[in-house]
Parts: sequence; C-alpha cells; structure tokens
Amino acid sequence: MASHSRISARIGGIAESATLAVDAKAKALKAAGRDVIGFGAGEPDFATPDEIVAAAIAACSDPVMHHYTPAGGLPALRAAIAEKTKRDSGYEVTAAQVLVTNGGKQAVYEAFAALLDPGDEVLLPAPYWTTYPESIRLAGGVPVVVETDTASGYLATVEQLEAARTERTKVLLFCSPSNPTGAVYPRGAVEAIGQWAVEHGIWMLTDEIYEHLRYDGAEAPSMPVVVPELADRCVIVNGVAKTYAMTGWRVGWLIGPTDVVAAAANLQSHATSNVSNVAQAAALAAVSGDLSAAARMREAFDARRRTMVRMLNEIPGVECPTPLGAFYCYPSVKALLGKELRGRRPESSTELAEVILDEAEVAVVPGEAFGTPGYFRLSYALGDDDLAEGVGRIAKLLGEISL
Repeated sequence: MASHSRISARIGGIAESATLAVDAKAKALKAAGRDVIGFGAGEPDFATPDEIVAAAIAACSDPVMHHYTPAGGLPALRAAIAEKTKRDSGYEVTAAQVLVTNGGKQAVYEAFAALLDPGDEVLLPAPYWTTYPESIRLAGGVPVVVETDTASGYLATVEQLEAARTERTKVLLFCSPSNPTGAVYPRGAVEAIGQWAVEHGIWMLTDEIYEHLRYDGAEAPSMPVVVPELADRCVIVNGVAKTYAMTGWRVGWLIGPTDVVAAAANLQSHATSNVSNVAQAAALAAVSGDLSAAARMREAFDARRRTMVRMLNEIPGVECPTPLGAFYCYPSVKALLGKELRGRRPESSTELAEVILDEAEVAVVPGEAFGTPGYFRLSYALGDDDLAEGVGRIAKLLGEISL
C-alpha cells in the first residue's frame, strides 16, 4: 500500500503569518497577566466610523442581504469602487474590471492564481509582506527576491529588477506605500519601473491598500495612471481595511483587465462565493463617503511616526529610515547581533526579538518574516502612551549592549 503524507506538500509548505503569530502571542501573554506591549499588528487602533457601522446594521434587516448575491460582489459596490478609484487616483475603470474579495489577501492570491502557471517567476522586492511569497507559491509560481536595504530607503531600482529578470519572469509585485517598511516610490521611479515592465512584457501586481497613509507631502501615484500603456498588464489590489479601520470586516478587491477579473471571479465562485453581504454594505458606505476619518487617523499616525523614528534612532546600534507611508517603522538592528545581552548572545533578529519579549515584555516582528534578516518591523498604529513606553523599554534593554 502506498504511503501518503497526511498533509499535501503544497499546503504543508505554507508558513504561518508571522505578523499574526506575534500579535497572537502578545495577546496571549497579556491575557495571562503579563504587561506586554505589542508592535506586531498591522491594523489601525481606531474604531470603524459610525456611519459605516450604521450601514451594516441596516443591511442586517434587509431580507435581500439574507441570501446569495453575485460571487464577484454587489453590483452597487463594484460600481462604487470604480468611482472611488477614479476619485482617489485618477484611474478610470468600469465595474466589470472590479472583483470584490474576502479581504486583500484573497485578492492577492486570486490575482496570482489567475496569472501564474507552474514555474512562472514573480519578482518580489524585499522586505516584503509575509503573504506575498506564500500566495505566489500556492499559485504555482516562484518568488524571486530582490533585496533592498536602508541605504536605498528600501526602494528597488530598475537595474536590480533587470538583473533578476529571466525568461521565466512574468510578474513584478509592486507595493507603495510599503508594508513593512513604509517606503514610498517617487513618481519618477514609478514611471521608470512601469516603462521597464512594458518594454519586457511583464505583468504588474500593485498593492495600493495604504494609498491614503502618506506623510511629509509624499505622493503615491497609481502605476497605470503614470504608465497608461501598462494598464492591460496591470492588476491592482486594495481594500477598506487600512483607510477606514475595517480590518475585521474582510472586504478587499482587485482591479484589472476584464479577462483576468472574470477568471479570478470564477475561482472565487468555487472557493467562497460572495463576500458577506453585511460587510459589503459597510464597504459601500465607506468607499462612497468622504475621507475625513482617514485624514484624522493619518494625523495621529504622523505624530506617532515622528516619535517612534526619533526614539529608535536614539538607540545605539539601531538605524531607522523615516517612513513616508503606511504605519510601520523598519529599523536595522544588524549592529546589535552577536552581542551579549542578559546572559544571551542573539545571532539573528528572530533571537533578539525573543530576548526583547522575554526581558522587556515588548513584541516586535523580526525581519526574517519579511525576507530580510537583521531588521524589526514595529507598527505605530497603537496608543501614544503604549508606543512611548514600549520603545522606551526596548531602548533601556538594548542600551545594555556594549558596542
């Protein structure tokens, strides 16, 4: 009798989301009575705006919402997303080019599933969001990492992308503003990368979910707006999670050529059918409304960003570029590795993060999770007092290291 593995190699090879794991561990320790401060969660610490919640409550009482709706999304929501896209980025699309998904993660996976055949390569600038490489592999593709660092401000160049390109390269993953670094590509770089993709017939998957979280006058122009000739080979993923403090509502979307959207919609019709109708009603209220709540959140994030960058850069051996978007700092801690600390000698950022959790009761996500060992990701989407206390604890502990 043939011997079979209990878990398929395809699924068994998927790593747990490191960011969710760190957040869960911090919450578990806190529930057990430890005074843990967590910098792991990638979500706003604000409540969803009242008018959005009210729309969801009203939808609960609408019998239409008690039944199946089109797998690709409520027609009104798809149309509203098209209008919102034109309003916010200047990119004109039709409702037929929009697919509503169960959060941004499903949009990312379905885009790769629709585009990739086994062995197709995806250029993946690092540091990268933890879900990207797993979605690529699950869809049969091969992630090809293009590493960036503090010297470049975590921005990949055309020269780096060209050096990584092969005859198997089909897609470039582009994320600006970036998770985990907060880096934002200037318009000139967006144009240069887009033109390079056009020249070589490469598809672009661009993640715009942090589009409204930008600081210091930074712009984050949409790739197909800057390079219109790329539109037929460009898929945009986005969602309500970050802009409207709706991470738990699980509504995202992808925008692309109609054949790609139709293929992804076919997949979704078998995987999940329609997104929760109540959540879609809330998303409809969100994207149809103004951006005043997002502006208030951005103002709070900006103040926290400045505090965190200043405090981190005051720690000897820590180097933290100033992020221009999202709500993360991504400092290098390479200079601290291999040094003695409280009787231990952490050789990796993972080991150093463990020491910080054990000794200072502060949870951070190590750079290994994002493809670049030697760094930490810290979210500044938490209260001002916790932020100052948490970074202060880290500073006090790491200050014991002799450089």
